[in-house]
Amino acid sequence: MAQVIEYEEMTPLQKAAVALVSLGPEVSAHVLQGLKESDLEKITIEIANMRDVAPEIEEKVLQECHTIFMARQYISQGGVDFASEILEKAVGAVKAREIMSRLESAFRAGGFGLLKDIDPKQLSSFLSNEHPQTISLILTQLHPKQAAAVLSELSPELQAEVSLRIATMEKISPETLKEIEATLEMQFGSSASRDLSVSGGAKAIAGILNLIESSAEKNILQSLEADDPDLAAEVKNMMFVFDDLILLDDRSIQRLLKEVETKDLSIALKATSDEVKGKIFSNVSERVSVMIQEEMEFMGPTRLSDVEAAQSRIVETVRRLEEEGQIIISGRGGKEEVIV
Repeated sequence: MAQVIEYEEMTPLQKAAVALVSLGPEVSAHVLQGLKESDLEKITIEIANMRDVAPEIEEKVLQECHTIFMARQYISQGGVDFASEILEKAVGAVKAREIMSRLESAFRAGGFGLLKDIDPKQLSSFLSNEHPQTISLILTQLHPKQAAAVLSELSPELQAEVSLRIATMEKISPETLKEIEATLEMQFGSSASRDLSVSGGAKAIAGILNLIESSAEKNILQSLEADDPDLAAEVKNMMFVFDDLILLDDRSIQRLLKEVETKDLSIALKATSDEVKGKIFSNVSERVSVMIQEEMEFMGPTRLSDVEAAQSRIVETVRRLEEEGQIIISGRGGKEEVIV
């Protein structure tokens, strides 16, 4: 007897196969005609190897398909935020985030998706003559690591201008995206364009700066501070969060702890991951470790705002020590930073 498939164990490809079979040969034929040859081969093999599918599983798959189709319609009517809000009311927050994440990944596979495998130097050379706003928008569509590499190759003046525009970027209309994607497709290949509004903001540029080489980062932050001190402070705070302490090597953790008050550390550790706690406790003596843990227990329930304030003070210390060259944050770029 064939093994019965479970909905929770199904891959996206299996769900697609079930949906196509459920929709019947006529509808499925129209769908298959629009697939690339490689995708067509995969789905055909999956259909051929399909195990028994219970009616309730088939119903769940079709319901999920319907939800995704509706999400696309919501996006076209009112944008990503509107779609997320409607979906959350319909299927709950967790499922809505899952569907929107999947759709956003699909949308990015259009003109902007063509850039993911392009060498940063080649891409920066292509972008260097574009308007800073265009460069900013394109960088927000790339993976932060790739965006950081491209930003590093631009001139210092352009780095600062582009970073400022990313940090202050609002929602961009689908029409603007289509125009830029059309240009990219002409330059780098052909692909179907997609409708998706995009936003930048302090978080977007912070994610890029976290991965960029130190000299470029300092240049960009100095320019941001001169133009908008409050925005620069917001970007700095987002560049390194308390849970990123795991990125510090042991020597850097030990140096940091010399600058941090035990009370602040005890409060900050009240709401963090076991990984961060382990990082801290492995770099102090057993006596100090016991003392910190006892203080955490003794203080009892603590306001989240107090925890965040303590974590913020420690993060500010990390930033200061890094700027002074006293600690190293692993994973930060830097052509001149060779650790041996």
